[in-house]
Amino acid sequence: MASRTPNKPKLAGISDELQKLLDSNMDKAPARRRVREAFKEIQPGLDHVLFKMPSDGLQMDENYVVNSRGVEIFTKSWIPVASKPKAVVCYCHGYGDTCTFFFEGIARKLASSGYAVYSMDYPGLGLSEGLHCYIPSFDLLVDDVIEYFSQVKKNLAFGVLPSFLFGQSMGGAVALKVHLKQPTAWDGAILVAPMCKIADDMYPPWVVTQVLIGVAKLLPKLKLVPQTDLAEAAFKEEKKRELTAYNVIAYKDKPRLRTALEMLRTTDEIESRLPEVSLPLLIMHGEADKVTDPSVSKALYEKAKSTDKTLKLYPGAYHSLLEGESDELILQVLEDIISWLDDRIGSRRTSS
Repeated sequence: MASRTPNKPKLAGISDELQKLLDSNMDKAPARRRVREAFKEIQPGLDHVLFKMPSDGLQMDENYVVNSRGVEIFTKSWIPVASKPKAVVCYCHGYGDTCTFFFEGIARKLASSGYAVYSMDYPGLGLSEGLHCYIPSFDLLVDDVIEYFSQVKKNLAFGVLPSFLFGQSMGGAVALKVHLKQPTAWDGAILVAPMCKIADDMYPPWVVTQVLIGVAKLLPKLKLVPQTDLAEAAFKEEKKRELTAYNVIAYKDKPRLRTALEMLRTTDEIESRLPEVSLPLLIMHGEADKVTDPSVSKALYEKAKSTDKTLKLYPGAYHSLLEGESDELILQVLEDIISWLDDRIGSRRTSS
């Protein structure tokens, strides 16, 4: 029987059989898919405002698609059925995450407000094929995202619609890279605590970084990078932090060497290219964020050449604005997002 690690604690109220599944090696996608399927019915009963979002009037579909690189990608969509959607929102998830857990409630809220929402798990993450949380090339990951979202926009059953990117944390970096590769393809971006720069407290010391660069050339998949407890740093409310254990296919181990270096390289690149950002922006950041640096969100707001840009800072809030704060703040952030989208759609209709 597999030994239990600190990253896989004993979960209250689950059977020994489920615990054995949870303790299994999830490096490969088939194992992650088995675990997700086994825990699928537990999620709706968790005490979190996001899991209480209604799904009435929504069409929700899960699919696997094989991309041009031959990688099997998990995708999910949430579409309002009563009327034609106002716009398409394409979601980019964060480091180690999946679009099947906390984002489920966020997507339902957006779809219930009239938006068609699409997401995918990146290769190696969530339910998509690949070694768990191994990112050999951030640019290749971004190309995979562009390929899928381009297919979504091309094949919409309800015709051409405005399209918006929505990225959280590392997904904010993905969204910005998508925009920089497709400068005119999107009508706006919502960036929640975007990973434009990793906070100094989370960044390895210079000497350690140089050692890791050397070792990564020989052992790129090795889990070796020192890391602060992300849930502890990202979730302000303890009860909500405890629920991260039920995000059973999220990656909770030490970062792999190549993955960590790709993230550091990407944040350095994005920080240097902020003046190139030109699409309408909604930037949202907790002022007490210890994971990604709020000051770089301020710099993005100041340096982006976008003529339509909004910066919302939330005093005292941590990194996980939409998952780890009070119910009241989570709902406020969601309303801020929906209001911003509605205003952009209203402006387009007025000008057309």
